[in-house]
Amino acid sequence: MDKSWWKILSFVLLVYTIVCGFLLDVPHLFILNETIRNLYFHVCMWFGMMILFTISFVYSIKYLRGYQYRNDIFAENFARVGALFGILGYLTGMLWVNVTWVTDQGQSMASVMKEPKLIGAAIALLIYGAYFVLRGSFTDIDKRARISAVYNIFAFAMLFPSIWIIPRLVGSLHPGAPGGDNGNPALDRNDMDARMRMVFYPAIIGWTLLGVWIATLKIRLSLLKDKSIINE
Repeated sequence: MDKSWWKILSFVLLVYTIVCGFLLDVPHLFILNETIRNLYFHVCMWFGMMILFTISFVYSIKYLRGYQYRNDIFAENFARVGALFGILGYLTGMLWVNVTWVTDQGQSMASVMKEPKLIGAAIALLIYGAYFVLRGSFTDIDKRARISAVYNIFAFAMLFPSIWIIPRLVGSLHPGAPGGDNGNPALDRNDMDARMRMVFYPAIIGWTLLGVWIATLKIRLSLLKDKSIINE
């Protein structure tokens, strides 16, 4: 029970997120309307992705400092689950785009696909996709671990300009961006009231803990494949 409390917490928070996310009242903002509920899924999954990628980044650094293969396994699996959350966040974002920008604003899908935020997110996911391809191209375990650790640090460094910095420097349809619909910043303190914050922050914790849970299960499976690593 002592080691499982955070797993129980994750389950409880996600049930709370889903139930309250769909049933509690939300601000009825222009264009966003009821789609603002996607904030509890799309945005919170992106937060979870960033945290999981950060953990993977830390383990890659730990590997390069001591060359313990266990740390490489941790880095790989946290990156894999982070990428999964990134894909889910991208897909939920596309659903949001289809309802708000395409349907309500009348934007063409061609213009939407040129959206800097979407392009930056796709680039970030492709960079991490190359990380997994790189790992699969080596048969030598030590060489794979060392080169993958270096590349993982590079991928994490590219995550911030591709998702957070560059898209905010150019015109964008994305809420809160220069040239975008500044009336719908979504995360602005004037738009996300106390009711939404009661769901939003627990949702971030819940999705992140779920990601850590999945990653730890994958790590245990990887370690069991090589019992010599467990005894290090």
